[in-house]
Amino acid sequence: MNDFDFYTGTWDVANRRRKDFLEETALFEEATEWDEFPAVSVASRHFDGRANFDEIEFPTLGIRGLTLRLYDPEREEWSLYWVPSRTGKLTTPVTGRFVDGRGEFFGDDTWAGRDILVRYLWSDMTADSAHWEQAFSVDGGTTWITNWVMESTRR
Repeated sequence: MNDFDFYTGTWDVANRRRKDFLEETALFEEATEWDEFPAVSVASRHFDGRANFDEIEFPTLGIRGLTLRLYDPEREEWSLYWVPSRTGKLTTPVTGRFVDGRGEFFGDDTWAGRDILVRYLWSDMTADSAHWEQAFSVDGGTTWITNWVMESTRR
């Protein structure tokens, strides 16, 4: 239940976000263009490690958001909710768990009117760094299109 304790603190975040991640051509070939931009994330631990909260600011984009992570001890899994600052509404959660130092979280969503499956991966966590990525699937999880990667470095 303390899986996200590693993320407590302030982080510089290098972002790479794919520009074409749900265009038809992106389903069959590697992306050629990515947006790259910085962010700062401040995370805190709550409920003896069963909750984690972080606020992230993307200064060059002029946006912010929150991630709320809640651990369900009965199901032994996490639910992760994203809240964009422009709407203030919780998104549909992705749920999952950590196994052998790798966290995998899945959820149903829609993007641009299409039903998608969303996957978050947390990996390569150390005291001073962490890797996160998001991928979408339009075929029920058979294939994935990685569309956002964050490399976090502790301040």
